Amino acid sequence: MIPDLTVDWVVEESFQAVPNWHAVVDKVIPVAIRRWRKSFFSSQTRREIKSTKQNIRSTEYDAIIDSQGLFKSSVVAHWAKGKRFGYDRKSAREPLATWAYDQRINVSRDLHAIERNRQITAKSLGYFGEELALDYGLNNLTDLANTEAIKKIDLPEDYIVGLHGTSRPDKEWPEENWNSLAQHLDEKNTPLILPWGNQREHDRAKRITATGKAIVLPKFDLDSLAHIIKGSKAVVGMDTGLMHIAAALDKVGVAIYPVTRAELTGVTSSRDELRIVNLEGQVTSDEIIQYLNTLLSS
Repeated sequence: MIPDLTVDWVVEESFQAVPNWHAVVDKVIPVAIRRWRKSFFSSQTRREIKSTKQNIRSTEYDAIIDSQGLFKSSVVAHWAKGKRFGYDRKSAREPLATWAYDQRINVSRDLHAIERNRQITAKSLGYFGEELALDYGLNNLTDLANTEAIKKIDLPEDYIVGLHGTSRPDKEWPEENWNSLAQHLDEKNTPLILPWGNQREHDRAKRITATGKAIVLPKFDLDSLAHIIKGSKAVVGMDTGLMHIAAALDKVGVAIYPVTRAELTGVTSSRDELRIVNLEGQVTSDEIIQYLNTLLSS
């Protein structure tokens, strides 16, 4: 596509592990916008912003692409040296973001988020993305995971990962449904493995695993958690970034979208055949079990 391409990737600090999984990413530059907003006027925050800005400006880039189309991402794009590409006012999620771009590109907002990212990147760099199959290119997971820590858990040979955590309570699946799913998997000798990222999720995971064979994981970094997902038999989860990681790792499973539109943000496998089913609305545990059985038997 573009020989000798290298990419520097700006990413929120809590997700900085992810870009390292792709071979063409040379440097990962973490930002802490979510944290900075809470104490914007503190001296520590100002020092961090200054240091990050200097880091971003230390390289002259051939192209700077803001594929988020948010005001906060446009500010970061403006820090960088080089020609800046972004969405036009009809395409950007926040039209105010367009102030920062040298070239504004039209990409339909009715497209899936992954396709929007692919199109703006292709149009910015001058290639035809429609001709390219979706390939997440995650090649470095085994090398980055803390395999010694994972071995201490003594994971079973067959397990299913339950990604029960979400960014908002209205995106959650009722706890009784997770309990029903865990009990069903107990009967199949395929325990449910539950990661967590905060105290609320940890408490819920402990309640789900109070009886039966389900397992609460220790708190792992993203590298190790992705390694565990990769080794699973299937994944069931909510509208969360970890489900997209599962799809990128070519897992089978079910993604649940209680309040959001899967047609715009649903997980997408790099294969042509159905790997992960996206379900919207109020989904029962019986429906999840039925889909799991179908996917695992195909």
